[in-house]
Amino acid sequence: MAKKKFVLHFPEESVEKPVTYHLVKDYNLIPNILRAQIDENEGTLVMDLQGSAEQIDKGIAFLKDQGVGIQEAIQDLAINRDRCVDCGSCTGVCKPGALAIGPDDWKLDFDLDKCIFCELCINTCPTRAIKVQF
Repeated sequence: MAKKKFVLHFPEESVEKPVTYHLVKDYNLIPNILRAQIDENEGTLVMDLQGSAEQIDKGIAFLKDQGVGIQEAIQDLAINRDRCVDCGSCTGVCKPGALAIGPDDWKLDFDLDKCIFCELCINTCPTRAIKVQF
């Protein structure tokens, strides 16, 4: 089973369409919404889509047909271990707990599966050790 992260951009005419329902029902995909900002005029979703690679491709084609803008999400956050001083500043803004200080070694740990790519940690890092990798 494949799993990919996407950023979906909904223009005004697409905001009220039940696209998540169709991804589940018609394409047998498992969506996991990581972050969302939606109002009456537009919306942005960061989501994981899990399913067969073929079904993910079909689901993406469906979304494009519905007028939804799609891009693959950030692939990774990189922590420059030479710059990181393991201060933990980034852990204070990491709401999903993707960044944590290890209880045994007091070193910064990063769990990509928990990351929602909000990028708050990047601006919080005093040594600028955290970067986005595409």
